[in-house]
Amino acid sequence: MMRILLFLATNAAILVVISVVFRLLGIDGLLLESGGIDMNALLIMSAIIGFSGSLISLFLSKMMAKRGMGVQVIEQPSTPFERWLMETVARQSQAAGIKMPEVGIFDSPEPNAFATGWNRNDALVAVSTGLLQHMTKDEVEAVVGHEISHVANGDMVTLALIQGVVNTFVVFLARIIGHTVDRVVFKNEEGHGIAYFVVSIVAEILLSFLASMIVMWFSRYREFRADEGGARLSSRTQMANALRALQRVHQPHDLPAGEFAAFGISGNIGEGLKALFASHPPLEKRIAALEQTRD
Repeated sequence: MMRILLFLATNAAILVVISVVFRLLGIDGLLLESGGIDMNALLIMSAIIGFSGSLISLFLSKMMAKRGMGVQVIEQPSTPFERWLMETVARQSQAAGIKMPEVGIFDSPEPNAFATGWNRNDALVAVSTGLLQHMTKDEVEAVVGHEISHVANGDMVTLALIQGVVNTFVVFLARIIGHTVDRVVFKNEEGHGIAYFVVSIVAEILLSFLASMIVMWFSRYREFRADEGGARLSSRTQMANALRALQRVHQPHDLPAGEFAAFGISGNIGEGLKALFASHPPLEKRIAALEQTRD
C-alpha cells in the first residue's frame, strides 16, 4: 500500500507543477485554433505531461520512500537479525534473477513491508519494526519473498506506464473541461482566461483521484502474482501463514481513515465503493488462492 500511495501522491503533485509551468510559459495558448481547441496538439501535450509525471515519480520512488517512511538502510548488519535479513534478501534476489536490492527497516507498529525502485536491479526492500515483532522468521522470509517478487516482476515500471496512460487522459479531459467552462460559462471568446486555468487544475486533481481506481485495480491484480512469487521463494505454507499472521493482528485497511481524509473521502464510505480504492485484495482471497495448489 505505502509504495502505491507514495507513488500516486508524488505523481499528482508533479502533474500539477508541470501544468502550472506550462501555463506560465504560455504553452497552453498554443492549443488554440480558430473556433476551438487543437485536439491533436492537446493530445501530444497531455502525453508529455502525463508520462513526465509518471516517469519522474518512478525515478524518485526510492528516495521518496526512504524519506517518507524514515527507512534506515542497513549498510553493515549490527544484529544477528539484520544479518539474517540481509542474507535472506541476497539469497532470494539471486533466485529471482535480480541484483540484490538495498535493505532497510522503518519504525512502525503496523506489520508491513514494501519494495520500490525505478528498475529491478536498483530497488529497495524495507520491512517495518512491527512486522519483525508480530511474525516468525519463516513468515518474514515469505513476506520478503513477496516483495522481491514485486521487484522481479517489474511491477513499479509497469505501474508507471499505466499511470502515464491514465495521466494522459486526465490532462486531456481536464483541459477540455476547462476550455468548455471558459467558453460557455464565462463567455470568454478570445484566448483562455483565468477560469480555464483554475477549472483545468481542479478537474485534473479530481480526475486523477478517480483514475487512481485503475491503478489500484492493477495493484490488486499484481498482489496475487507477488504472493505466488513469495511462495516459490519460501514455501506456499510460509506465505499463507504470513498472511494469516496479518489477519491475527488486524484486518488491514488499504486506505485508513487518515489517508481517506487526505484524498477528501469520508471514512464511512460503503464497502462496495471503498473496495475500488483498495490497493490489496482481501486477505482471505489471497490465502484461498495460495491454498488452491499445495507444495
